[in-house]
Amino acid sequence: MVLAEVAYPLAAERAPLVVATVVLGFAVSVAHATMSRGPRVGAALVAVTAGGGLLVEVLGVRTGVPFGRYAYGSALGPRLDGVPLVIPLAWTWMAWPAWLAAGVLAWRATTRVALAGLGLAAWDVFLDPQMVAEGYWHWTDPHPALPGVPAVPVTNYLGWLAVATLMMAALAALTRDAPRRRTDAPMLALYLWTYGSAVLAHAVFLHLPASAAWGGLAMGLVAIPLTVALCSGW
Repeated sequence: MVLAEVAYPLAAERAPLVVATVVLGFAVSVAHATMSRGPRVGAALVAVTAGGGLLVEVLGVRTGVPFGRYAYGSALGPRLDGVPLVIPLAWTWMAWPAWLAAGVLAWRATTRVALAGLGLAAWDVFLDPQMVAEGYWHWTDPHPALPGVPAVPVTNYLGWLAVATLMMAALAALTRDAPRRRTDAPMLALYLWTYGSAVLAHAVFLHLPASAAWGGLAMGLVAIPLTVALCSGW
């Protein structure tokens, strides 16, 4: 998965790398949840994030709610009701690391849900500008937008925050479990790798400096305190 992400900025044909990265990320997150917390938690993760992700994406494509009006192209593979089948897997891929990262930073359930929702939604501040620039999907009316990122509406990020928070609330209800330092370390590293590699890729290789800055700020609200906590011996 990491190799696919490293190769992405250098590749001429990037869609297969996107699909491979998402499928591997999905598999890693589900495997970790299942092995560390049990099959029930693994199944809950898939149902809430992949199942819920598919439903909200179909709703979004059909109605424009809650993200705004958008449509997917054909590059990301087979589609169901206009949504590439790989897209719901992406929700799962990053939802689990975000959930575990929030568990390091917050012990209260409500605070953890809020931080985890932010941690997942902030990833999209990198993801959407990158994927739109590649032509994998497009927005009908991308206004208002963040300064320097004119192709993605602010409603998309707000929709992501709302959906991500609801997903995390569902996970909280289904997975009552304390963080486990040694067991969770690989997923926490994945979250931090995703953050650092996205900032670097957008700023240097993909020539998307504005999304590098906005994404670095948004996802950094979770990634930077997480780094401090881990370095402090959490």
